[in-house]
Amino acid sequence: MTTYYFVAASEKFLTVEEPLEEILKERQRNYKENNKEIDFWLLKNPSFLQTTKFSNLTAKIPSTPAALISTDRKFITFLKLRLEFVAVGEFECPNAEIIDPFKVE
Repeated sequence: MTTYYFVAASEKFLTVEEPLEEILKERQRNYKENNKEIDFWLLKNPSFLQTTKFSNLTAKIPSTPAALISTDRKFITFLKLRLEFVAVGEFECPNAEIIDPFKVE
C-alpha cells in the first residue's frame, strides 16, 4: 500500500487565486536537477474526495474541488503552510473505497 497526502480546495482557488503553478514548476525543476521522479499530481475533481472518509472535508469546499496529492508528507505540509486556506488529509491506497488515487469524476 502507498500512503498519499493531499491538500484540497476549490479548483478556482488552487488554479487561479493561488500561485500554485509557480510552486509546481519550481518543484519540477528541482526534481529534474536532482534526477528525482515526480511524486505529486494536481487532480481536478478527484474521486477519492467523494468517499465517505472525506465527506466532511468536501462539504467545506465551496465548489468543484481540486487536490494536489503526493507521497511526500513534507511537501504537503509546506503547501498547507503556504496556501493556508486548504484542507489536508491522507489515505492509503488501494483500499475498499479508493482503488485508483488518480481517478477523477
